[in-house]
Amino acid sequence: MSQLNSDFEKAVKQEEAYIRLVHPTPEETPTCINLFDTYLACNAIRSQIKSFYRYGERTHCSQKLEDFKFCLGLTRMEPEERRDVWIRKRAEWWAHRRLTKSSEDVWEMRE
Repeated sequence: MSQLNSDFEKAVKQEEAYIRLVHPTPEETPTCINLFDTYLACNAIRSQIKSFYRYGERTHCSQKLEDFKFCLGLTRMEPEERRDVWIRKRAEWWAHRRLTKSSEDVWEMRE
């Protein structure tokens, strides 16, 4: 179990470093309005039809709604602190996704 935890923390640190490069300032992190728009787009008919075509089921938008709710909880923080918390949450999400297998995994990542 310790190895799994260590791999997860390593992946989180790698993801945090990458996200900090992509979003170098607080102004470049998504706003709550952007996240709400993403949630609405997920529920749009076009997105649902594409999901039915590709996967045989409707799109699951609960994670996008959770991201929006999380953002609303950060509104009273200073911009830099809000950015750090948002980066940590996204890094944990990406690390979890990297370490677990999904039906979309086809190729092995080169190092």
